[in-house]
Amino acid sequence: MIERQDQRLLLARMKAALAETKHCLRIVERQIVSRAERLTITDRTKRRQHAGSASSWTNSDERLFQQHVAELALARRGEIDALTRKLDRQQTAIAEFRTRHRVSAAWR
Repeated sequence: MIERQDQRLLLARMKAALAETKHCLRIVERQIVSRAERLTITDRTKRRQHAGSASSWTNSDERLFQQHVAELALARRGEIDALTRKLDRQQTAIAEFRTRHRVSAAWR
């Protein structure tokens, strides 16, 4: 039987690994959104040479942005899927650990 202190340490490590995986997934998502925004702004500038300092974001700009997000997410789907599967496994492992050792979710 694992001692209480060891259980706490193991659970803390599992939670830290889960947080790190979530952080990596958020980074990938932010990179996709940032890149899509840059692509949209670049395309928009090419289409509207006369615009100068205009900063209005039109519905067509939003559609183009969403299209870029979808394309970039598709291009990185392997990485996103791997991180998502890893998150699922980690959450399942934490839940099973808590069940096996009768640890409540409130236990920190």
